[in-house]
Amino acid sequence: MSLRAGKLPAEMLAGLLAKVTHRDPRVLLGPGIGRDAAVIDLGDRMLVAKTDPITFATEHIGWYAVNVNANDIACMGARPAWMLATALLPPGADDALPARIFDQLSDACAQLEIELVGGHTEVTIGLDRPIVVGAMLGEASRDEILLGEEAMPGDLVLMTKGIAIEGTSLLAREAPDTLRARGVPDATVGRAASLLFEPGISVVKDARIICATAKPRLLHDPTEGGVATALLELAHAAGARIRVDPANIAVLDETTAVCEALGLDPLGLLASGALLAIVRPGDYGQVAAALRAVGIDCCALGRVEAGAPDVILDGDDAAPLPRFDRDELARFFEEQDGG
Repeated sequence: MSLRAGKLPAEMLAGLLAKVTHRDPRVLLGPGIGRDAAVIDLGDRMLVAKTDPITFATEHIGWYAVNVNANDIACMGARPAWMLATALLPPGADDALPARIFDQLSDACAQLEIELVGGHTEVTIGLDRPIVVGAMLGEASRDEILLGEEAMPGDLVLMTKGIAIEGTSLLAREAPDTLRARGVPDATVGRAASLLFEPGISVVKDARIICATAKPRLLHDPTEGGVATALLELAHAAGARIRVDPANIAVLDETTAVCEALGLDPLGLLASGALLAIVRPGDYGQVAAALRAVGIDCCALGRVEAGAPDVILDGDDAAPLPRFDRDELARFFEEQDGG
């Protein structure tokens, strides 16, 4: 089987992760499907570690790198604190590119009160676009860490903002001419591009508010593969089935316009900017009110049920949620390249 751009197939990844063993008892949480970051027990504090690359975006690539890594730290109940970044640049790149990426990294770190503590930059043979690989460290107390082991049937699944915010913005920035040629108005393309910053792709604030209001069972940051893939990952992390009401899946108007023009399914489109949370039924009202008080939209997306990890659409036929073997963004770019 030839591999396509994007995440490894879940079955392949699960097989690889099954081979991982830990000799150090301080590794409280290692790699796993639906796990956003590793947790290492340092005694009085928990160290949370994450690495994630930015491979699709070129504009604002440093901003993406900081935010997507910080999101995953926050999803463990921790505070993002220290960032390292490796920037791989294509031969022939503009010599101003390193400074632009560095400024983006610095600005994003400053906004989230993260220290940029190191990294590496080089021009790499074989690349046709820059790649930034972020590594983020965070910290938390033991009782702040979210492992998802207590998820129970009847718990509610909520989602903040809307789906495919990151993918919508990235397409508007990377393929604006294609969108205009397919009838998307300039104003819509402009609004779609601005989603990178408003409502933005960070969920650090969302996570902090939820954790400060009522300790959730589990948090998860939808990224590659869209909210459909993220919900399945959430189900695996919780060890339970999730039933979703499709009518409650919030899709921004700009996302609808971009996806309809390009023939993409927003359920499978790059989705940083939304946050999934499993909370106790009695906590939902308080959590939703706290989020809305600071202008963060949220909705009850579904509920946890007993059963093997899976995601089911609500309704008489109990249809499974659509699955995507690659992100819709990767499919679009491959088709544009004739792949």
